[in-house]
Amino acid sequence: MGPPTSTELPPKTTERSDAPVELTGYRRWLSDNLMLLVTLSGVLLGVVLGLSLRPLNLHGDSIMLISYPGELFMRVLKLMILPLVISSLIAGSASLNAKMNGKIALRTLVYFASTSFFNAALGIALVLLIHPGNPDLHNTDDRSTDRRAVNLLDSLLDLGRNVFPDNLFQASIQQAHTVYLPKPSILHAFNETMNDTLVTGVEAQRLPEDMAEEVVLVRDIQYRSGTNTLGIVFFCLVFGTFLGTIGQKGQVVVDFFAAVFEVIMKMVTCVMWLTPVGISSVIAGKILSVGDLGLVMSQLMWFIVTVAVGVFIYQFVVMQAIYFVVVRRNPFKFYAGLIQAMLTAFATASTAAALPITFRCMNEKLKVDPRITRFVLPIGCNINMDGTALYIAVASIFIAQMSGMVLGFGELLTVLLTSTAASMSSASVPSAALVLLLVVLTAIDAPVQDVTLLFAVDWFVDRIRTTNNMLGDCYTAAVVEELSRKELMALDAASVNYQDMPAGTPNGHGHHEGGLLEGQTELEESSKCVMTMTDSVVVDMSAVMNNVNLQQEHCNRRV
Repeated sequence: MGPPTSTELPPKTTERSDAPVELTGYRRWLSDNLMLLVTLSGVLLGVVLGLSLRPLNLHGDSIMLISYPGELFMRVLKLMILPLVISSLIAGSASLNAKMNGKIALRTLVYFASTSFFNAALGIALVLLIHPGNPDLHNTDDRSTDRRAVNLLDSLLDLGRNVFPDNLFQASIQQAHTVYLPKPSILHAFNETMNDTLVTGVEAQRLPEDMAEEVVLVRDIQYRSGTNTLGIVFFCLVFGTFLGTIGQKGQVVVDFFAAVFEVIMKMVTCVMWLTPVGISSVIAGKILSVGDLGLVMSQLMWFIVTVAVGVFIYQFVVMQAIYFVVVRRNPFKFYAGLIQAMLTAFATASTAAALPITFRCMNEKLKVDPRITRFVLPIGCNINMDGTALYIAVASIFIAQMSGMVLGFGELLTVLLTSTAASMSSASVPSAALVLLLVVLTAIDAPVQDVTLLFAVDWFVDRIRTTNNMLGDCYTAAVVEELSRKELMALDAASVNYQDMPAGTPNGHGHHEGGLLEGQTELEESSKCVMTMTDSVVVDMSAVMNNVNLQQEHCNRRV
C-alpha cells in the first residue's frame, strides 16, 4: 500500500514569517531620521528651558545641577575620542599602501590650508565691509600697559613639538607649550646669598642703585593638561603606514584595531540616545550662566552678525560649490546627511567631541569610503579650523576698530597670514581661538587686553564656528575621495585579482615539481604564498593602475 494521500494544503509559512516588514511613506522617513529628530529635540529643549528659567534668577548650585547631565554627556563623548582616533587612523592607513597614504595626506593638507586661507580672507572682507567695531564699546579705564608675550613663532614651534612628542604615554594626557618666566637677576641671586649668610635688612639696603632688579622674561617649555591629539595622530599615521607594508604578519594587528573601531561606533550609537538630556542640559546651563544676556547681545550684535554671515556664506555657497564642481552630485543632499553631527558640534562646541557622531553619519548615512574617513576626519579635527580662521580674522580687526586703529595693507596681510597659521595650530577644544587671537593682536600691535570683551559672547560664537570646522572636515573627505577614486579603484582591483588567483600559484608561479620541500610544512608553504601575493600587490600597482586607466578610456569611447 502506498502512503495515505491527503487533500489538505500545507500551512503558509509566509504568514508566520518573522521577516521585518518594509516601512513605507512617513514611517520610513521617521525611522531613517529618528536620531536626527532626537538631536534636534535636545537642542530646542535646551534653548526653551534656558530662556524660561532665566527670570527665576536661579542660584549657582541650581544652575550647576541643571548642567550636570550635560557635563556627564560631554565626558562620555570625550572618553571615546582617543580610542576612536587611534583605531581609525591605524586601521585606515594600514588598509592603503605607503604611496597612497602620501597622496591622500598631501591632498588633505593642501585642501585644509586653502580653505583656512580663504576663510581668513572672507573674514577680513566682511569685517571691513560691515565695520562692527564701535569705539564707544571700548572702556579706557580697563586699558592696561601689561602686554602678554605671545607671538606666532612660539605657536608654530609648539605645533612642531606636539607633532613629534618625546613620550607617547605623556602625549595622552599632556601637551607642550611655551611660557615666559622672569629670568633670575643678579639682585635675586644676591638676596638669596644674603639670606643664606643671615645678613640683616639694614645691610641689605646698602646695595647700589644700578643693581635694581629688572624683569626679563625668558622662554620655558612646559606641559599642560590635555591630550596631545596631534602627536598621537602623527604616530598612528606612521605606525599604520608601516604596518600595512609587512603584509600578513601584521594582519592580526589591523583586525584588532578595526574591531576596536567597530566597538566604539556601537558605543556611540548607544550614547546618542542620551542626546535629548545631554545636549539640552549643556545649552540650558550655558544660557543660564550668562550674566546679562540681553545687554551683551545688543552691544556685540554686529560682531556676532559678521561672524554668522561669514559662516553662512562659506557653508551654503562656497562649500556647496566646491562639492558640486569636484564630486558632481547634489551638495545639499550631502549637507542634509550631516545635520545630526552639526547639531552635536553646535551643542558641544568641540569638533573632537562630535567626531564619533561625524564618523557615524559619514560611514553609515552618506556611504563615504571608510578608508578615506578614517584617514581624513581625525586629522581634520586637529588641523582644519576653517571657522576659527574666519573668527580670528574678524575678531582681531574688530578689536582694532574699537581702539580707533587704521590698518593698512601690510597689517591686513599680516592678519591674513597669521590667522591662517594660528588656526591650523588650534586645539579642537572649546574657546581655544581666544588664546590664538592674542597671537594676531600682538602681530599688529593691537591692545590684547580688549580680548576680554569677547568672553561674554564667545560661548555662542564658538558654537557657530565649530559647525564650520566640522563640516569642513566632512566635505574634505568627500572631495579627497573623489580625487583619489582612481587609486581606490586600483586597490580594489588588485585585491579582487589576487583573491581570484589559485592559492597554490601566487604571482602566476606553480609549486615545485616535487611538491613541498624537505622539512617544509603546508602551513609554511601557504604563508609564503600569502606573503608573495602581498608583495606582488605592491609591486604590480602600476600595472593595475594602467589597466584601470585603459578601462576608463574604453568606457569613455563607447559613451
